[in-house]
Amino acid sequence: MRAPSAVHPLTNRLQLEARLAEKSALRYTPAGLAAQDVVLEHQSLQSEAGGERLVTLRLKAVAFGTLAERLARTDLGSGLRCEGFLASPRRGHGVVLHIQAFEPQ
Repeated sequence: MRAPSAVHPLTNRLQLEARLAEKSALRYTPAGLAAQDVVLEHQSLQSEAGGERLVTLRLKAVAFGTLAERLARTDLGSGLRCEGFLASPRRGHGVVLHIQAFEPQ
């Protein structure tokens, strides 16, 4: 596998409407940056192979800085429209949505 170049042409962007299902206590990185870990729940009907499919998922997500502080003040159960990118967690498997913007729904 090739090492990624400094400017890579591939896109990693996700938009998701979801409900704020879980959130941990607001924490701070060693550099003093606010960080908020959350779990988002999503449910929708999607078209696939000529039919409709009910999609449900739970997705770990994280926000940093002023977004983390805003997310920490958001009530559990609130609907959110989130934008960000997917990355592997520092430890473990799966993916984490790194929230770069969100608005209440």
